[in-house]
Amino acid sequence: MAPAWDKVPSWRDGPPVSLFPDEIDLVDSRDVAVALRGLTKSFDGRAVLAGLSLRVERGEFLAIVGPSGSGKTTLLRIVAGFERPDEGSVEIGGRDVTLDPPERRRVNTVFQSYALFPHMNVLENVAYGPRMQGLSRRGRHARARDMLALVRLEGVAGQRPHELSGGMQQRVALARALANEPEVLLLDEPLGALDRKLRDEMQRELRRVQAELGATFLYITHDQEEAFGMADRLAVMRDGRFVQVGTPSEVYDDPADAWVALFVGSGNAIPGRVETIGPHPVIATDFGPLHAGGGADLARGSDALVVVRPEATRFSAWDESEGGPNRIPADLVDIVTLGSSMRLRARTAGGLDLESVRPRTEPGSPGQLAPGSRIAVSFAAEAARVYRPDPGLRTG
Repeated sequence: MAPAWDKVPSWRDGPPVSLFPDEIDLVDSRDVAVALRGLTKSFDGRAVLAGLSLRVERGEFLAIVGPSGSGKTTLLRIVAGFERPDEGSVEIGGRDVTLDPPERRRVNTVFQSYALFPHMNVLENVAYGPRMQGLSRRGRHARARDMLALVRLEGVAGQRPHELSGGMQQRVALARALANEPEVLLLDEPLGALDRKLRDEMQRELRRVQAELGATFLYITHDQEEAFGMADRLAVMRDGRFVQVGTPSEVYDDPADAWVALFVGSGNAIPGRVETIGPHPVIATDFGPLHAGGGADLARGSDALVVVRPEATRFSAWDESEGGPNRIPADLVDIVTLGSSMRLRARTAGGLDLESVRPRTEPGSPGQLAPGSRIAVSFAAEAARVYRPDPGLRTG
């Protein structure tokens, strides 16, 4: 069961809510790597962070995702000490570091740009931090070699950064950051400059290194697939607030609200009105009643949004003799091949676009359908979630 501080109300439910229960002080602080309490920050009168609180466990890989401008990088800069919050506090390893400069915090940051010293070889780059800590030449080189071995780059110690590939340079940057033995490693879009193949390789490397060291990683990325593939938990940001914090499966399978449901991954959003309430609500729509497996606790007669993931949505040839709930008539618009899968898009008579993603090798492949043909869009009730409509969303 997720801890109480991970149960976050909807972004639309009111003012910022702390993710810390009242009994937080009873929790053994030795298990906490980072504790953020009530952080606010504004620039030129514009609120960038609005009362953020979060707890990151020691040895946890936590990824922060959100759209551009949601406050992710500002939050990371505050944890690193490059910015100070207007209100709130930052604790690292049980110590309040809110007013401490970066050099007094046991954190290091890995950037997208690598930021390696071009005039130093790889070993000297990695040993730079321990050198600043006052380690002897022998001691810092020993630690640097250990870190290079960890990232599997022992053979390039004498080379300069420009002689290495982008993936190798990023691993050097990771080794350099880890050589300082930080309490927390901050990673700001570290794989953004790499191509898809290198990024996949580095994802595996980062996860392996983090697991071997038992290190605490606080990771910012725009790549949701990256976050879902590596993180122990996700923190989803919107307009300077956390709207949901949970494991990847919790966030994907049980989004906190309609915005999260449509931001994380993708989804078909069908507007309607609540016809019956309960654990299995029925929503009246332009396409007839839709049965859902659960979702927000809405009153009968209130507006609602039914969200279904594309992978749970089926397209099939239209058959007038077939009936039943959760069956929507539409016209197939196009089929796009995505490697091992296909993305199919359909449009209803009212202009609502719906998508289905299917494996190409699946028996009865919908690839036999032709664009322009009449189809049935269907899904199981258990795959549908009901939410309160969000005025910040564009649907249809």
